[in-house]
Amino acid sequence: MLDRVKTLRKEFDDELSTTKELRLIEELRVKYLGRKAGLANELVKMIKDVPDEQKSNFGKEANILKVYIETVLDEHKKRLEESRRDSEKAFFDITLPGVKPLLGSFHPIELVRREIEDIFLRLGYSIAEGPEAETDWNNFEALNMPPHHPARDMQDTFYLENGSVLRTHTSPVQIRTMLSKKPPIRIICPGRTFRCDWDITHTPNFYQVEGLMIDVGVSLADMKGTIDYFCRQLFSTEIITRLRPSYFPFVEPGAEVDIQCQICKGKGCRTCKNAGWLEIMGAGMVHVNVLENVGIDSEIYTGFAFGMGMDRIAMLKFGIEDTRANYEGNLRFIEQFRGLE
Repeated sequence: MLDRVKTLRKEFDDELSTTKELRLIEELRVKYLGRKAGLANELVKMIKDVPDEQKSNFGKEANILKVYIETVLDEHKKRLEESRRDSEKAFFDITLPGVKPLLGSFHPIELVRREIEDIFLRLGYSIAEGPEAETDWNNFEALNMPPHHPARDMQDTFYLENGSVLRTHTSPVQIRTMLSKKPPIRIICPGRTFRCDWDITHTPNFYQVEGLMIDVGVSLADMKGTIDYFCRQLFSTEIITRLRPSYFPFVEPGAEVDIQCQICKGKGCRTCKNAGWLEIMGAGMVHVNVLENVGIDSEIYTGFAFGMGMDRIAMLKFGIEDTRANYEGNLRFIEQFRGLE
């Protein structure tokens, strides 16, 4: 029986001599010292079956082997851990300063969206959202643009097989809100929109935010005051704005809102096409037909609406010369805006 103790010790020594990984040390520990089927523990359990005259020696040798395996395994594990640490030190100098991890940053359009929302929330507006695939009625007809209306040509767009259209503006959100809620209404509608455009100030996919206010006695002066306040909050108190009469089917009267070009400060540049001014939004008093289309009595209520491209606002605010840079996925471009949130 003592030969079994010697044989097991030799098998253990042979296996240990070829063990070079820490995980294998644990496998050996389970194999020889495991409670259920450990080979050394099995020897100890065999003491009751050994003849009486051999029990003392066999039990002593079996327990010595068990202690030996525990001790040697711990020592070998310690040596392997020290060897690994020494190896790591050869590759890494822990006295050198650490490398600062790369931090993320908000996209410039996201920065603009957050700031615009914050300004209008302070004015008591709420934020409304709607689907990007819209019905023709919500996107055009309810906004005083029936089929074959020439204004549709300015919004050449994308149609789906089911007859829906990828919205060309966030105005359908205004329609949905007016259909579901009675005045007074004071909302802004940020979101993604789609048109067939591609130049330094336009892309097929762009982000827009529109605003709507409907109540009793709302006037053009309320609209102008709101827009002036917004521009001063978004850009600077020194910003110069102007309103130019313009046509939009869903407002009457309508206007283009311009600000002095923030890139050239009014001197003329490629971005403003040497005009010194940049259009930032369209605005006007909500057309009577639009109010009637959504069931709001135009004899009682009036209102104004405005809409702007967040891409264009980002260009002006951050001096981006080509809005297409927002969609190229260039991390070096995005990293410029780190810390502005």
